[in-house]
Amino acid sequence: MRVIGAIGHSVINRTQQFLYALGFLGRLLKETALFFTRRQVALKVLIMQILFTGVEALSISTILAIGIGAIINIIGVSVLPQFGQGKLMYTLLIAIITRELGPLLTAFIITARSGTAIATELGGMVVSHEIEAYISVGVDPISYLAVPRFLGVTISSFLLNIYFNIFGLLGSYIVLSFVAPLPFSEYFNGLMNALRLVDIGTGLFKSIVFGAVISTVAVYQGFSVLRASTEIPQAGIRAVGQSLVLLVVADAVITVLSYLI
Repeated sequence: MRVIGAIGHSVINRTQQFLYALGFLGRLLKETALFFTRRQVALKVLIMQILFTGVEALSISTILAIGIGAIINIIGVSVLPQFGQGKLMYTLLIAIITRELGPLLTAFIITARSGTAIATELGGMVVSHEIEAYISVGVDPISYLAVPRFLGVTISSFLLNIYFNIFGLLGSYIVLSFVAPLPFSEYFNGLMNALRLVDIGTGLFKSIVFGAVISTVAVYQGFSVLRASTEIPQAGIRAVGQSLVLLVVADAVITVLSYLI
């Protein structure tokens, strides 16, 4: 009976947490829809979030994009011609960079940098009673703290994905030219012939969904901190772990739907 009671108690707690998370998401989306119709007291927070999440992550995105793109190009140039499928390199490059690795690696970078930072920052504000101070003067923490971070991370994810694609597809040619010299006009024309609208649309849609997932989980975990300062790093760890799981699930679902539709 104790085992059954423990299972029932766990199921009830999980259900309550899930419903609370759904309610939090609904409130966050509602305040996001109203964000640009109000006086922009949180506009500075939004700009600073885009600066931290997007601009300051350009260097690591550049290195990853060029490196991965170059590896795919070198493998394609070396292996595929042996099977008479040299032109297939462009199709594989676009499928891997634009549809899969571009949005996913960008999301991983944002999760490691911004997801942890947002969760720990908001958790620290809860412990230091800053959230209570905002409420006491009539400032909604959701609209002032959560929404700018939600929008900032989502917008940054979208823009970083475009940046990653450009350097992954075109920037990697610089490395390829040292290993297997290839005229740039031939390389560029091969990419344009293989590139389809569905490839671009799928990658951009993923970047928006991934950004929304990361920011929502990070904000939720930050606000979930109660009293102790020891909960702050735990909130950061939960934010990263849950974001990675949800990102992989969302990526699989969107990929399957994009190929079925």
